Amino acid sequence: MDKTDAKAAMEELTMILIYLSDLQNRFANKDDKYAWKGYDFNVLNELDGKDYIRQGSHRSKSLYITKEGEEKAKELLEKYNVADRKALHMFEVK
Repeated sequence: MDKTDAKAAMEELTMILIYLSDLQNRFANKDDKYAWKGYDFNVLNELDGKDYIRQGSHRSKSLYITKEGEEKAKELLEKYNVADRKALHMFEVK
């Protein structure tokens, strides 16, 4: 496997973490994907610029994962050989 440069790795791994840690079942529409904004702001700005996420207001503490972002995250899970937690049901909110 070829090495990934650090900037690309930060973006890719952040996208994976955002996807895996989405705030399931906390919003009216269960298909919407949100996550906390607790990541490097420069990386979040890059992901927002690529339309993988939407940050909303600068005061917002959560971000929205777009359909493009969800697809990209699933590609990255494959690339890094990470199981999708949704398939495992190990973090389901009851």
